[in-house]
Amino acid sequence: MTIAERIQSQLDTLTRAERQLAHSILENYPASGLGPLSALARDAQVSAPTVARMVLKLGFKGYPDFQAELREELRAKVQSPIAKHDTWAEGAPSGHVLNSFTEAVIDNIRLTLAQVEPALFDAACALIGDTKRPLFIVGGRVTHTIAEYLFLHMQVVRRGVTHIQSTSNAWPHYLLDAQEGDVFVIFDMRRYENNTLKLAEMAHEKGAKIILFTDQWRSPIHSVADICFSNRIVVPSAWDSMATTLLLVETVISAVQDVNWQTTRGRMETLEDMFDQTKLYRKFT
Repeated sequence: MTIAERIQSQLDTLTRAERQLAHSILENYPASGLGPLSALARDAQVSAPTVARMVLKLGFKGYPDFQAELREELRAKVQSPIAKHDTWAEGAPSGHVLNSFTEAVIDNIRLTLAQVEPALFDAACALIGDTKRPLFIVGGRVTHTIAEYLFLHMQVVRRGVTHIQSTSNAWPHYLLDAQEGDVFVIFDMRRYENNTLKLAEMAHEKGAKIILFTDQWRSPIHSVADICFSNRIVVPSAWDSMATTLLLVETVISAVQDVNWQTTRGRMETLEDMFDQTKLYRKFT
């Protein structure tokens, strides 16, 4: 587990001062804990013994071990594909890649779902399915593919859906129509993109609701997100895995289609009629 995941899993067991410290760490994670212990205590407005006590609760021998883990997480956040490949190659698991890769993906799914709060997931689906709120879907250089997948299905499920390419010079145009209460679903994984962060910040300033799909280290966008889903993405490859993110997205699609099923069903029937008229799909009967 990352330190953020450890903190989130133990929030209910922390004292008031420790919870104050936990939220301070998470606000600028993982950089918040890289300075001296006294600086972290001062920023969180707690005592130094509170910091030392919580570090022990998180399973570390002391503050130096806590910082060493944070530095390792920070290094992992910025790894290039070549560096990730070399990391896995140094300790290549035995057995066929089909087995080792699948085991990594299954672990990612298990660990991710353990961190997803059902109430937050339901709240995200309610926002995405609320037809009174325009919906904007945003992906980056790699994540645009999964953003397009969600967009394609949401076009069928509801009206008022816009797909924004965050790498496009035209994305500020989309924000002209954004208003308070609009919903932005944003995908941003490690090697986080500056364009996507700026877009999220500007949407937040307009009062939009932001639902973020990110990795276990969390994109900087999490600081302005209303709901954040942290997905495990590490596999024995130079590339990160989107399998867990796709699982969550397909679950969102399944849940949102039922939010306003009668309307969704009517849209599906109309679309199927269009497919028949255009002969898009072959008919075997």
